[in-house]
Amino acid sequence: MEAIFEYFNRVASYNPLIVFIELLLIGLVVYWAIDFLEGTRGEKLFRGIIILLLAGSMILKLLIGHFDFERLQYLYSSFLIFVLILAAVAFQPEIRRMLIRIGGAGSFGGSSHQQLTQTVEEIIIAVNNLSAKKVGAIIVLERQVALGEFIETGVRIDSKVKAALLETIFHPGSALHDLAVIIQGDRIAAARVQLPLAEIGYVKGSLGSRHRAAVGITTGSDAVVIVVSEETGIIGIAEDGKLEQHITEDELRKRLTNILVDASTLAAKLRKNVKEKKDSDSVNQEI
Repeated sequence: MEAIFEYFNRVASYNPLIVFIELLLIGLVVYWAIDFLEGTRGEKLFRGIIILLLAGSMILKLLIGHFDFERLQYLYSSFLIFVLILAAVAFQPEIRRMLIRIGGAGSFGGSSHQQLTQTVEEIIIAVNNLSAKKVGAIIVLERQVALGEFIETGVRIDSKVKAALLETIFHPGSALHDLAVIIQGDRIAAARVQLPLAEIGYVKGSLGSRHRAAVGITTGSDAVVIVVSEETGIIGIAEDGKLEQHITEDELRKRLTNILVDASTLAAKLRKNVKEKKDSDSVNQEI
């Protein structure tokens, strides 16, 4: 108890404003991390690590303040390094997504605004028809992270996105109906693509392999996946390792427009600004 009182007395002697700012900054970082990891397998792991580190630090501070445990302090310092290495390995998919976001906007193969708008409508028509017929489907929309390694596992298509073609691909009994379709910009890149499955227990509820594959590909990339349930016809969207179900046509159109059309427009503006800046720098150098 004496060590505890001594610790709190030492904390009380600090500048309250500095302590408040430090706690606020720490709280914001922790909140951002938990919000970013919410709904992913890293959420519980992150909470566990935070609790373990806080408890270990508090206990160690109390013991060192009362006893001279130099070897224990040394072992705890080594343990912290081990935890950081372990966290880097455990949070690899989440870290990859974070770096992708920081990296900035990408492009969609040079597709025009009109082409991508038409692509959105073709996807919506196909998904609605497949849902009405209760035909299972999984459509992956590639964004900034290239999915070439997965495309190689499937059958190359390289065709414009058409509702009739998507419905034909997923029609039961067709040679390509199983597994996933990957779309790059306004083109179907490949069909019958094998995707990594999310671990059992990672997705809530008793979902099948199609939904686990939809979540699995989004944990290690920034892809967005549309999935249609074969049993119920329910439409879902997987993004950032999270699965949303019961998506309506209006919601689907809004999400796809934001993903494909708006992002492409923003990327085109960024490329234009970069080109204008380069041209301006070249003129200045000549002058």
